[in-house]
Amino acid sequence: MKNQTLIQYFHWYYQEDVKLWARVAEEVSTLVDLGVTGAWLPPAYKATSGDTSVGYDCYDLFDLGEFDQKDCVATRYGTKEEYINAISTLKANGIATIADVVLNHKAGGDELEKIKVRKVDPQNRKEFISPVIEIEAWTKFTFPGRQGKYSSFIWDYRCFSGLDFAANLKEGGIFSIQNEFGEGWEDVPSKEHGNYDYLMFNDIESRNPAVRQELKEWGEWYYNTCGMDGFRMDAVKHISHKFLNEWIDHMKNTLKREFFIVAENWVVDNVEDLETYIELTEGRMQLFDSVLHHNLYVASQEHETYDLSKIFEGTLTELKPCLSVTFVDNHDSQPLQALESFIEVWFRPLAYALILLREQGMPCLFYPDLYGCSYKDKDHNGNEIEIELSAVFELPKLCDVRKNLSYGVQHDYLDHPNCIGWTREGTDEHPHSGIAVVMSNSGPGVKNMEMGLKHANKTFIDELGNITEPTIVNKDGWATFLCAEKSVSVWVLKPD
Repeated sequence: MKNQTLIQYFHWYYQEDVKLWARVAEEVSTLVDLGVTGAWLPPAYKATSGDTSVGYDCYDLFDLGEFDQKDCVATRYGTKEEYINAISTLKANGIATIADVVLNHKAGGDELEKIKVRKVDPQNRKEFISPVIEIEAWTKFTFPGRQGKYSSFIWDYRCFSGLDFAANLKEGGIFSIQNEFGEGWEDVPSKEHGNYDYLMFNDIESRNPAVRQELKEWGEWYYNTCGMDGFRMDAVKHISHKFLNEWIDHMKNTLKREFFIVAENWVVDNVEDLETYIELTEGRMQLFDSVLHHNLYVASQEHETYDLSKIFEGTLTELKPCLSVTFVDNHDSQPLQALESFIEVWFRPLAYALILLREQGMPCLFYPDLYGCSYKDKDHNGNEIEIELSAVFELPKLCDVRKNLSYGVQHDYLDHPNCIGWTREGTDEHPHSGIAVVMSNSGPGVKNMEMGLKHANKTFIDELGNITEPTIVNKDGWATFLCAEKSVSVWVLKPD
């Protein structure tokens, strides 16, 4: 069985001349060569900021770049036809499409409604700081450009539990909507700010059975229209886990197929929250290992003072490896974003070796690390800044090693604060497989490690070229493997 490898095929500032849906179709052969088995694509539906939107300010889930809404037909990434073609092209080349699903909120309502609300304390959403007041709010969604095609459902204030703007008062804040489905917020996994149901825009009210039904019918339509193989669930710690369990079960049972599902539950210092979520959802979803990402980020910041032997400590990859999706960075952690925690350039090859070349976890590549990117935006102080991110030079080689050689029994040597390593013995099923990895966050590193008797007397070389001298496995299956200062070396069998 080949190793599974995902790629996040976008980033927050994607702005190239070739629209993303066309780009992924054109680049499919590159992804095949890298061993990519699943491509996570960004939200494909019309957003309130139209064709400039990254996609997370969702407006109409049924508009995939087909209707003239929000001052555009195509989305930032292309048209509905181009999206479907991208999915079909990926599928024809053995790559699954993972569609981004945003069920937490909607934005860009079409009509004002007079509604009753209470303002809440942003730091403690359980605490009301105003009496019930009547405001005007953009809570009615009629989708006039679509005119009822695919769905005639009208969203109104009963479909939402909260919002962030009182239009008549021109006042921002967090407002809890008064409706018949219960005072206050839904029961969600995150207890930050007392209750973290409310995140942004108009917060979807899944206690309303009509909303649950509409989202189930949309899910069926979305799959039947596009044929994706899985879903990336956005912001799940802000959504009722009971509703998501219900939605996932409905999709699987109604469409009579399994879907690959991975969820974003951003936690950096408490893996127990991820474990609890797995329990609440009974393993229906894999989770991105944001704790491991944070460890990688801290390691890149602290250089030789970071203890590499603890890099996997307290991570989902350590505790639940079969449900862990690992990543180096994503669109939320890239420079200038709200969760900015971008791993320093020197450590990126080491970080990718850690997620690509081990048994545990399913790795997810990040678009800029393959192609590079440049963009401008304002920093956290409001100053305009230009960012240029170079592709990770070693990434194609690391992917090739994962695809062809990183198999078999793993022996870990995570036993030194500045130099760690591991080996994979290889399997008969994968010719020439078997690798040794050594990395250091300080001076040159050396590890005596077991490769296995099948490799006795064989010569290994550093595939990355950081060490030029080969090493020979002794008669007992052991060898001494080196790496350069603040570097990683990946040792593979020398070609005949």
